[in-house]
Amino acid sequence: MDKVGDALEEVLSKALSQRTITVGVYEAAKLLNVDPDNVVLCLLAADEDDDRDVALQIHFTLIQAFCCENDINILRVSNPGRLAELLLLEPDAGPAAGEGAAQPPDLHCVLVTNPHSSQWKDPALSQLICFCRESRYMDQWVPVINLPER
Repeated sequence: MDKVGDALEEVLSKALSQRTITVGVYEAAKLLNVDPDNVVLCLLAADEDDDRDVALQIHFTLIQAFCCENDINILRVSNPGRLAELLLLEPDAGPAAGEGAAQPPDLHCVLVTNPHSSQWKDPALSQLICFCRESRYMDQWVPVINLPER
C-alpha cells in the first residue's frame, strides 16, 4: 500500500508541474461535464468530520457514479491534510492557489488529466491504474489509500 501512496505522490507532483490538475468539487464537476475523456484519475479526499457532511457525500456519490460510467479511475484519500501539503507546497499550485486568501481551497476532489501535448506514459500513473483495476476485480470500486507522511 505504501508503494501506491508513493506512486500517487509522484503523479500529483508531475501533474502540478505540468498544470494538468483540477482542484475542488465544483471545478471537477465542470471539467467532468466538458471533457471527461481527458481525465485519467479522480481523487476524493475526506476525513472523519467530512464523513458526516451529507452534502459532500452526495457530491462524492454523484462524482463516483459519473467516473464509473466513464471509466475514470477513482481513489479515496483518507488523509486530506497530507494531500493539502502535496498540492499547496508549490508557490503557485495552479487552481488551488488562485482561490484567494480568505477561504482555503476545496481539496475534497482532485482530477488529474492527460497533458494535451502527448499521451502520458508514466510508470507511477500505470501503477495507480493497475491498482484501481485490481481493486475493481475485488469489488472495491473506490479503494481507500493513505498518503505516506513525510
